[in-house]
Amino acid sequence: MSPGAVLDRLASGPSRASRITHTQHLPPREGRHAVWPDRIRAEVIAAVRAAGIEHPWAHQARAAEHALDGDSVVVATGTASGKSLAYLVPVLSTLLDGAEAPNGRGATALYLSPTKALAADQCRSVKRLARPLGNAVRAAVYDGDTPFEEREWIRQYATYVLTNPDMLHRGILPSHPRWSSFLRALRYVVVDECHTYRGVFGSHVAQVLRRLRRLCARYGASPVFLLASATAAEPAVAARRLTGLPVVEIADDASPRGELVFALWEPPLTELQGERGAPVRRTATAEAADLLTDLTVQGVRSVVFVRSRRGAEIISVIAQERLAEVDRSLARRVAAYRGGYLPEERRALEQALDSGELLGLAATTALELGIDVSGLDAVVIAGYPGTRASLWQQAGRAGRAGQGALAVLVARDDPLDTFLVHHPEALFDRPVESTVLDPDNPYVLAPHLCAAAAELPLTDEDLDLFGPACPKLLPQLEAAKLLRRRATAWHWTRRERAADLTDIRGQGGRPVQVVEAGTGRLLGTVDEGAAHTTVHEGAVHLHQGRTYLVRSLDLEDSVALVEEANPPYTTVARDTTSLSVLDTDTEVPWGDARLCYGSVEVTHQVVSFLRRRVVTGEVLGETKLDLPPRTLRTRAVWWTVTEDQLDAARITPEILGGALHAAEHASIGMLPLFATCDRWDIGGVSVPLHPDTLLPTVFVYDGHPGGAGFAERAFHTARSWLTATREAIASCECDAGCPSCIQSPKCGNGNDPLHKRGAVRLLTVLLRGAPQETPPQETPEEKAGRA
Repeated sequence: MSPGAVLDRLASGPSRASRITHTQHLPPREGRHAVWPDRIRAEVIAAVRAAGIEHPWAHQARAAEHALDGDSVVVATGTASGKSLAYLVPVLSTLLDGAEAPNGRGATALYLSPTKALAADQCRSVKRLARPLGNAVRAAVYDGDTPFEEREWIRQYATYVLTNPDMLHRGILPSHPRWSSFLRALRYVVVDECHTYRGVFGSHVAQVLRRLRRLCARYGASPVFLLASATAAEPAVAARRLTGLPVVEIADDASPRGELVFALWEPPLTELQGERGAPVRRTATAEAADLLTDLTVQGVRSVVFVRSRRGAEIISVIAQERLAEVDRSLARRVAAYRGGYLPEERRALEQALDSGELLGLAATTALELGIDVSGLDAVVIAGYPGTRASLWQQAGRAGRAGQGALAVLVARDDPLDTFLVHHPEALFDRPVESTVLDPDNPYVLAPHLCAAAAELPLTDEDLDLFGPACPKLLPQLEAAKLLRRRATAWHWTRRERAADLTDIRGQGGRPVQVVEAGTGRLLGTVDEGAAHTTVHEGAVHLHQGRTYLVRSLDLEDSVALVEEANPPYTTVARDTTSLSVLDTDTEVPWGDARLCYGSVEVTHQVVSFLRRRVVTGEVLGETKLDLPPRTLRTRAVWWTVTEDQLDAARITPEILGGALHAAEHASIGMLPLFATCDRWDIGGVSVPLHPDTLLPTVFVYDGHPGGAGFAERAFHTARSWLTATREAIASCECDAGCPSCIQSPKCGNGNDPLHKRGAVRLLTVLLRGAPQETPPQETPEEKAGRA
């Protein structure tokens, strides 16, 4: 069945057709072949041909040529464009050369992926491809799930080790003497899905890679980095910032593509009223569950991508219930897939989807970067995933064999989603975003300097590798008695492991274990940073299609006790926030207004939670909570306006707070269009008279210690960002404000006060004085790479 026919069926129900706001038809594309470089071993080319690939695509051949020349390279082409083969062919050829060396281990390669699932899947692919090469390529996965009895063999004999940055940070680099023969022979480091290394996580990975380069140099190796990325803006710039090396960019996709029909879908308004009487739109979760049900009944192999673990569980439960009414056997062919599952649960789901036993899956982005799913017919994206890069990555999971595919973006009741389904040009006519990361963030850099010193004492020669912030940080680490200078080097002084100072995922703290109260069974884990909002007392927790209520949260022991229940609602936490300015780095006049960027301290506290009806989102009630406050030092962008500007905008004292609050909410909702973040990565505060600025002020800050680069990106794109914010509010069809424009799902004040028209007038007068935007400053590494 063609993708257009599948969409027609989905749109054939009552009022369904009116929910499609736009349909984009992307035509098929012919592929362009080339030949492999003549330095590739004939045995490797024969193995590739045996796998059914007669000739490479042009971008694969170019990448292989650069790799053999010793150039680090980033391949930034579309999903299913053969990026894996582009780096595997030169790697396998080099490993085959190394196998003929006298010691039998003349070359090794390291593969890094952001998820265990992807590493495991890639290992299976490598073994299949390399089978004709005999014992020359010994591939093995080395991660937290690897049995201890296998680890010594991998260290001693594997030539192609597949792992993740977490294991590299905690397991391999601190134990580098045991890996010395592997590191001494290291020729290539493959960094797969490198566009996911953004924000705080990307900044940590950047420093882990610098530590790896430093230890390789200690053993006499200088590996070439081969990076693979989904289509991204300026991939070479991001790759240089990630690795600290000059990187060649290959972004001309020469692979063929089947037809893609991409529909934008807006759920209808309901008769229900939300907070402050605002109209409530049907949830993207309920709408996506309906679509998954219909696709499964049609026999269409589908994945629904949803932003939250809870959402994945809810969609699978609703779809299973509705399918059971049609055919009980169909209900068993739909499941949920998310992080937090036990490893054996994830592997079973991956195999069931790969074999076709499962027809439909509701998945978080854990699957977006997971197994290489082939043969999918449709992808439903429940809510904009935060970036255009992720949107195309998810949409590209369908149609992998070159056949036509359907993708449907279902809008949430959110300013950005609503803007996008009514402004398709923002998705289809604009390039994807630049990847944002900041390796010089002191909260990121400091623990990695400690880890590096523990691995090998730090010398003055190392400082250039770790960046310009080092000289200022080292005395602070000495004062904190973490490092001690002896002669010409800094040494780690503690007994504990320096690598344990930080969690590179930027989560901090040990995960909270979710335990079934009656049996003591471990259901899964929740990141410590998310525990206050997701497993507080009274929260609804979903796992494997079962619903639990949190009976208690013990923050000291990091345990949440739950019991199975079936409430007709979900829960959403609410918090309050205050902010103080620590330092203003940059201030730009916008007429009489000011746009600023600098360091701030944010104090927030979860104070209550709402109970919302599952399908409709209707608010059923609010319950108070008693949880401790948390303090965050981070980076922020903020703007102020004067009394004269308020008069010009007809903003009276009575509506000032609501106008500022509404502008804050909408600007947070729109920032993901300009920075690689989503609204849960950032926060905001608006104050009619802030004690540090003595003016009406709106702050938008990074939700991570030390910042993640998002507020800086907002500062440099402020004119475009705030113009889009104003347009999103002004074009919304509601009267007084709704979740599609100025209401926020995480507002600690219950979305009160808000003033929609005041926000539009306020942003109008602010933007009158806005200068042209200034591009972000290049780092020294980027300047060196460009030179």
